[in-house]
Amino acid sequence: MDVAHLAAVDTTRAARVLSEVRSAALAGQRAPVAPRPVIGQSWERMLRRGVDPDRDVRSELLSREEVRRRRESSRLRHVLPVLREGLLSVADVAHHIMVVADEEGRVLWREGSAPVLRKADGLGFEVGADWREDVVGTNGVGTPAVARRPVQVFASEHFVRSHAAWTCAGAPITDPRDGRLIGVVDVSGPLETMHPATLAWVDSVAKLAEARLREMHLESLERLRAVAAPVLARIDGRALVTDRHGWTAAVTGMPYVRRLTLPESVPAGPRWLPALGPCSLEPLAGGWLVRAADEPAARDATRIVLDLRGPRRWSVEVSGGAGPWTRELSPRHAELLYLLAVHRAGRSAAGLAQDVFGDPARRVTVRAEMSRVRRYLGGLLEHRPYRFADDAEVDVLLPDDPRDLLPRSTAPALGRYRASAAGAGDPRTAAPTGYG
Repeated sequence: MDVAHLAAVDTTRAARVLSEVRSAALAGQRAPVAPRPVIGQSWERMLRRGVDPDRDVRSELLSREEVRRRRESSRLRHVLPVLREGLLSVADVAHHIMVVADEEGRVLWREGSAPVLRKADGLGFEVGADWREDVVGTNGVGTPAVARRPVQVFASEHFVRSHAAWTCAGAPITDPRDGRLIGVVDVSGPLETMHPATLAWVDSVAKLAEARLREMHLESLERLRAVAAPVLARIDGRALVTDRHGWTAAVTGMPYVRRLTLPESVPAGPRWLPALGPCSLEPLAGGWLVRAADEPAARDATRIVLDLRGPRRWSVEVSGGAGPWTRELSPRHAELLYLLAVHRAGRSAAGLAQDVFGDPARRVTVRAEMSRVRRYLGGLLEHRPYRFADDAEVDVLLPDDPRDLLPRSTAPALGRYRASAAGAGDPRTAAPTGYG
């Protein structure tokens, strides 16, 4: 069902149809039409987590001091002028409000139509409120954060009944330096204010905000380059200066590398890095001086731990070489590494494309993602086929409930794993077949 088109033509009818769809879905009955996939998947998550559709949950608000602390530490503060300029003038006229939440779903800023702000107060949609999906159900703040895509939630597409008089459109904002979610911008208003172009509008402004963050990142690299130039001029051999996220500001004695993947919370001293092998790290103002060793050193036996226990955050920990390091994973990289942990003999690009997208023809997309994975795992990942190195010990930490394995993933292979493991008790026993 094209919700946006139907709502634009007849808001009342659209709301009635969606109410019937929601009631049937929650009762386990056949709905007159199927909910949109992004909404149906969200409802399934809510049912699994025991969110009560008839209970309006109000989280304890953050204190003023905590809201201020989060505002000051969030990169969202840098793009607030962009969001205000792009959204507020139209939102106020259209009887909407703009809401900006951090990566944990906490509302940090809320502006717009005064009457609508008062109505939002009645729902607990206030500054400091927790608007995560698994707290208040399907909504325009929490659901885009989970789906990692723009989402419009109209009328009874909201999981909690008391929110059915609202329409919301939200888009995630990610940090261009590392791709991590830093927050969500949402435009919300009463049901009758819904417009089919709202989602595209909000998404466009979110992309403008990300573009501003990219500009700021390039400006910071220029400043670091000025610091790096005299330092590198005194060095013989291979070295480079990167920011704290591994983006290269300057190099000497070696080809330019756009980005050097660094372990999280990396200390100064000798390290083994996938792109350079043995090297040493020295802190600089705003970054690192990385000196490559003149002679390559043999890599010690390596243990890789893939931690998939959490519902939102996953990581890979590598022990070996010059010491342990950990990296947080994006949803897509968590999927791919899990599939390779299941298939220790290896998986072709077509096989991974079939597993992740249900389409073996999407090999180019898989190869691009695997190229990004190999930037931080380096020689620990082989290709043709893609697989973990034979001498690496790989462990996978799984959630207690198999259905919570990468819950936001829509990969067909993961869906089969969850379904099969729910009966077998271990998702590692449910490998798919075909396209090896």
